[in-house]
Amino acid sequence: MKLLSFTALLVMANNVVLAQPTNANNGLSNKKDTSFTAQGNPIIRYKFTADPAAMVYKGKVYLYTGHDVAPEKRAGYEMHEWLCFSSPDMKTWTEHPSPLNVKAFAWAKDDAWASQVIERAGKFYWYVAITHGTIHGKAIGVAVADNPLGPFKDARGSALVTNDMTTETKISWDDIDPTVIVDKGQAYLFWGNTKCYWAKLKENMIELDGPIHTVELPHYTEAPWVHKRGDWYYLSYAYEFPEKTAYAMSRSVEGPWEYKGLLGEIPGNSNTAHQAIIDFKSKTYFIYHNGALVPDAGSFHRSVCIDYLYYNKDGTMKRVVMTSEGVQ
Repeated sequence: MKLLSFTALLVMANNVVLAQPTNANNGLSNKKDTSFTAQGNPIIRYKFTADPAAMVYKGKVYLYTGHDVAPEKRAGYEMHEWLCFSSPDMKTWTEHPSPLNVKAFAWAKDDAWASQVIERAGKFYWYVAITHGTIHGKAIGVAVADNPLGPFKDARGSALVTNDMTTETKISWDDIDPTVIVDKGQAYLFWGNTKCYWAKLKENMIELDGPIHTVELPHYTEAPWVHKRGDWYYLSYAYEFPEKTAYAMSRSVEGPWEYKGLLGEIPGNSNTAHQAIIDFKSKTYFIYHNGALVPDAGSFHRSVCIDYLYYNKDGTMKRVVMTSEGVQ
């Protein structure tokens, strides 16, 4: 990470005192595990993290994030790797060595954008948004590993989705923000910017199985996340720009989807919103990022936060209250 301004350093130093990593290098090197205790939001205060996705596996939460490393005050994203954290209780966390880097995809150029890891049949599949090296625009790749900590390797040797496969928009960045759900033995991939796309995946999890569809959602921008609770399916997403979070519900993962309203407001000091929703030990968590650690260019120096999410009796979700206290 490049050096920050004196003001920014004061802000970060203030926070790091609360969540000091236990290893000698303060977690700035990603070559060994780093343990820390979250003290409110943001939960990680010694480096920038963004675009969270989470998975529950064998009694632990595995949190996967992007890593913002843009120079100070730069109005743009710079991200080259993805990070992995785990926790048995949502309070004590361990950062593990980075399990996946852009360089793992020989066909890709750069930009380690939003991603998600999902387990199936003892394998772990990491779907990532990345810039293609030879096909213009963003693409979706998939890596695979034998355990949630990796190391992950390119599962295909080529992109799963490229910009020339979707023609609903004329932009080059509409194939981003992949999310996957396995429902009744069938895997589904959702993704997209300005258009929400979905397609079935083959059982091997690395090939599309049929045509690409679209979901029409009010003011859809990006960042889809699909989860299920009871008989209801929920599709949450980034809404408008600057981004809030909205959601729709359905009785089927294939729709039709009924828009239900806003779920979260604009995250503090960040133009983008990107959420993950998980159940863990009888509680539901809303995981997102904001720009709280740095006053300037917060949208490009983001930090992961966690708050509780609650449901109404009819299955709808209550508006998330974003707090500084978090889930203590």
